[in-house]
Amino acid sequence: MAADLQGKRVAILAADGVERVELEQPREALERAGAQTEVLSIHDGEIKARENDLDEAGTFTVDGLVADASVGDFDALLLPGGTVNPDQLRVDKDAVSFVREFVESGKPVAAICHGPWTLIEAGVAAGRTLTSFPSIRTDLRNAGADVVDQDVVVDGNLITSRSPEDLPAFSEAIVTQLAGTTTKEEEKS
Repeated sequence: MAADLQGKRVAILAADGVERVELEQPREALERAGAQTEVLSIHDGEIKARENDLDEAGTFTVDGLVADASVGDFDALLLPGGTVNPDQLRVDKDAVSFVREFVESGKPVAAICHGPWTLIEAGVAAGRTLTSFPSIRTDLRNAGADVVDQDVVVDGNLITSRSPEDLPAFSEAIVTQLAGTTTKEEEKS
């Protein structure tokens, strides 16, 4: 992962119940490569993280509300999993709209584990090749996605992965895909 992501901004959309390692490890990889990350949520303050969905795993500070965020301010979007986190996001109209707009923008959108639930709710899974945690693969198929069982899948601007075991490949794919995009500042020059 020797990519230079200086000047790139990545939104991480998460809520209470986020799987800690699925937010933390990709964020660390992005920041090591030079990207700036910002945690967006449906409420301000802090969000509660989990480990294996069951155990408390600390908190993350929320940098901004998704309701106030603009897709144009970011170069990529990360959707970590955990079951509670995307279940909350997929019923929040601002979160769903933000995800839909991000996918439609053509910018990289990365979702791991149960994160693709929000892609389903945003109506952007149909016709795409995706992977996820096994328990939501039927949901993806029912939404019209072609579901495969691979550690990471890149289909256009969508990057999906199955579980924490796949985080090294997932993180590398995010950095690689983001390195292939241009920032708003680069487009102006």
